[in-house]
Amino acid sequence: MTPVGLTEIALAAAAMELAKRDRELRFVFDKYGPPPMWARPAGFETLIHIILEQQVSLAAAATMLLRLKNNIVPFRPTRMIELGEGHLRSLGLTRQKASYCLDLARRLADKRLSLSRLARANDADARAALIEVKGIGSWSADVYLLMVLRRPDIFPATDLALVSAVTRLKELPGKPSTNQLLEFAEAWRPFRSVAARMLWQYYLAQREEVRAQRAKQ
Repeated sequence: MTPVGLTEIALAAAAMELAKRDRELRFVFDKYGPPPMWARPAGFETLIHIILEQQVSLAAAATMLLRLKNNIVPFRPTRMIELGEGHLRSLGLTRQKASYCLDLARRLADKRLSLSRLARANDADARAALIEVKGIGSWSADVYLLMVLRRPDIFPATDLALVSAVTRLKELPGKPSTNQLLEFAEAWRPFRSVAARMLWQYYLAQREEVRAQRAKQ
């Protein structure tokens, strides 16, 4: 049976349910309402984008993705393979990132990784299939499951924004470890993805509030 992804209605209902169960998430819900349905399209481009986002700013990753798309036409796995590592390096990719992108392209081209099978797989199997790709770790796999497949119970515990949001909301003395964050998230099953979206919503809102305050000074 193909897993069902979140809809806008299901997201709002799950956020309301979490707000009833968790004091900190109730604060977020009462102040900001249901979280946005941040989503990304399925496919090669999104997986490349996720790889590019590792260890760099979102703006830098977006700029690099645009450069790749402008210089790899059509932007498909087979074309990237044809052009090779040297071409990717000439566009500004590191040797490591170039090898990651090419490994993904080869796996998609020879069907070792199937995006249609991925969409039908359960969370554990889909995650395992993604992590087989060079350069795709837990965070990248979780982001794809959460943002693209819109699975309801995924929690990318290594995400720095989530760590920051939980630290501030729960007024912790220091940043929690990945294991501690996963322990907190257990209380949010089977809607950990929704909790993550609420925490991102809180993190972004807090960041904007800080910027607004600084602009007034």
